[in-house]
This record gives sequence, structure tokens and C-alpha cells, in this order.
Amino acid sequence: MDKNQSSMLATAPVGKLLAKLAAPAIAAQIVNLLYNMVDRMYIGRMESIGKLALTGVGVCFPLIMIISAFAALVGMGAAPRASIFMGKGDKATAERIMNNSFSLLLIISAVLTFVFYFFAEPILMNFGASENTIKYALEYMKIYSLGTVFVQFTLGMNSFISAQGFAKISMLTVVIGAVLNIILDPIFIYALGLGVKGAAIATIISQLVSALWILRFLIGSKTELKLKAAYMKPDPKIFIPSMALGLSPFIMQATESLISVCFNSSLLKYGGDTAVGSMTILTSVMTFSILPLQGLCQGAQPIISYNFGAKNAGRVKKGFKLTLISCLVFSFAVWVLVMLFPQNFIKLFNTDAELVAFASRALRIYMAVNCVFGAQIACQQTFIALGNARCSLFLALLRKIILLIPLIYILPLFIADKTSAVFLAEPVADIIAVSCTVLLFRHEFRKAMASLKG
Repeated sequence: MDKNQSSMLATAPVGKLLAKLAAPAIAAQIVNLLYNMVDRMYIGRMESIGKLALTGVGVCFPLIMIISAFAALVGMGAAPRASIFMGKGDKATAERIMNNSFSLLLIISAVLTFVFYFFAEPILMNFGASENTIKYALEYMKIYSLGTVFVQFTLGMNSFISAQGFAKISMLTVVIGAVLNIILDPIFIYALGLGVKGAAIATIISQLVSALWILRFLIGSKTELKLKAAYMKPDPKIFIPSMALGLSPFIMQATESLISVCFNSSLLKYGGDTAVGSMTILTSVMTFSILPLQGLCQGAQPIISYNFGAKNAGRVKKGFKLTLISCLVFSFAVWVLVMLFPQNFIKLFNTDAELVAFASRALRIYMAVNCVFGAQIACQQTFIALGNARCSLFLALLRKIILLIPLIYILPLFIADKTSAVFLAEPVADIIAVSCTVLLFRHEFRKAMASLKG
């Protein structure tokens, strides 16, 4: 971050600054989602084996989410702390945080590569692969695991570009990889006849190019925080507080596969294949509704973190207020559309009459309180931006582990319509979690602002 970049975070109008930083972050989230969908579309259209290949690759996605979660553990916890120290004027500590993160990502990548390459088959079989699909799952996962270091570096270190206020550069990291993957997929899958292996090769090449893009930036002249060998030796005093803060996003991502297993097992028991198929669509719609909110909060993070470190309470409050209002407006708008036109969302994925009718009703139940979910994301992400590891971790555990998973199994015991009861677990967990989050945030935010006056 050069002087102009620091000045922008410290003095630029907060509303315009939020729009400038959030727009590229939101675009990056959407592009990333679209390229993952296109990837699956290419595989699913492979002649004669498309359905089995898509199922096999689908089994790999929980493992891919785990790889992404470890990048979040390091990067999404360390980047806000780096912003806070930059706001304090302590560039040296901010650089140590970033360089320690770089080293940790390399170490974690080596461990994950070893585990997912040599133990891929038993892991995938436990995650739902069958004798018919394990071949395709192994073809994809073994190659993908060799590119783990590129994935870790791209996802983990890109956070430090966003944290310095370079939202467009951060967005281009995602766009470059996404566009290249979309171009390379048909070449490797169809033209070269590599099938599922080709899809994996295209993905790791794309991640490699994104990683090189980040490396070029972080050793270049525009960034204030630079990669330096002298700061790369892991120091527990530096990386442990960062990883503590990163536990919240780590749990949020790592538990997605567990949540999916819980929902699908219960729905299969009570509603059969149609209910399970509906759940796949429902989670896709929910993802569409959440990703822009995450991009918005990602844009707000450097504003809140930097000014918190600089003890500028007014700008911190205004940054949070605008983030909260924006998140609530967006989540309310999506909720209205879902409640009024659920079938339109379902038909984006499938037009089978039975599935559309069933999933339309289920979607209204599943997203019944999505109108207030913006408050959950805004408050939880602001806890991370303020460096409050304890509260962010508690809230991550509360919604998914403490509330949602037990409710999936408890509600069908008391409600006659068992399938609807499973879907109802989501809004019940959300309304309790949002209420607790808002109350906790109100108390903790006042304490944090009071600390800036000391």
C-alpha cells in the first residue's frame, strides 16, 4: 500500500470507498461461482460417461472445500490483523504476519498434498464414492492434490492484496484463473481427450497462473507489504493469533461438507431422491444469496480494520453501519424474490415438474428468514475485521455445529411432515443465530469503540 492507498483508507468518504472496494470483491465471488458451475457443465456433458464422471467429481468437492478452508484459516485470519497493524503505523509487524502466513501455507500444502494423494481412495469412498464413480473421483483428486500449493497460495495470499485496499487487483486474481479455466477445460477434456484428468489439469494450471499473478504483485512496487525471506521463519507469537482469528472462516467452510451429509442423509430417509435432489438446488440458491454478501464484507474489511488500528472510531462505526444496511437490503431483496417466484429459481437448475413443485415449496421453508441473514454476515465479518477471534469463532460454531446439525435430527421427531421439518432446521437455526449475533455484537462493539478512546 503506497501513501495514496493509506490516505484513501484513512480519509476517503466511507460510502464511496466501500463501493469502490466492494464492487470488485462481489464480482470476484460471482465469477468464481460461475466458473465452478461451468467446470461441472463440461464434465457432465462428456459423451456416455458424463453422469458418472460428474458424480465422481462431485464427491471430490468436500475435499476441495477442506483445502480452501485451510487457506481461509491462514489468510482470512491474518489479513485483518495486518490491516490493523498498518492502521497503527506498524508496517514491520504487518509484513511479518504476511510472510509467516506464506510459510504456513507452504507447510499446510505439503501435508494436504501427501494426505490427499496417497490416501485419496479410502477418503473418497467414505465421502460417498461408489465402485462406479471412484475411478473418476480418483482421476480428478490425485491430479488436483498436486496443485494444492497453488490453490493455497492463491486463496490465502490474495487476502493480503484485498487487505491493503487493492480490490481490483484482488478481483483480477480470481478473474484470470476463472477465464483461463473456462478456456482450458474444453481443450483438455475434449480436444486432447483427457476427460476428467483434463479438467483437473486445467484447474491447477489456472491456479498456478493466479498464484504467479499474486507473487508478482507482492514483490512489486505497488504493494507496501512485501514478501521477504527474513520474515518467513514461522513465529508462534505472530501466526497463532492470526490462526485463532481464522478459525471462524475455517469452520464455516470446513463444516459445509458435514452439513451436506447431515441434510442429505435425513432427507433421503424421509423424502427419498426427490428431496435430496431438491437440497442440491436449495444450497445452490443459498450460495447465490450469500456470495455477494461475502464480497461486500470483504470490501469493508480493510476500511474497518485499518481505521480500528488507527483509532478512528467514527470511520469504523460508519463503515460497519453502511455494511450492515447494504447486507440487509440485499438479503431482503433476495428473500422477496424467493418468496414470490421460487419456481423460477428452481427452473434455473432443472425443469422436471415433480422436482419444481417439491423444491419450490421447500425453498420457501429453507429460506424463510433469509431477509435478516444480512445482519448475521455483517456482524460476524466485522468481528473478524476488528480482530475479535473469540466472538467470531463462537458465532461460527453456534449457527452450524451447536444449532443446525442437531435441529436437522431433532425437528422431525416433533413435526408430522418429516421432510419439511428437515428443511425447517435452516430457518430455525438462522433466527436463533441472528438474534444471538446481534445482541453479542451490540455489547462487544461498544466495548471495542470505548477501547479506542483510551
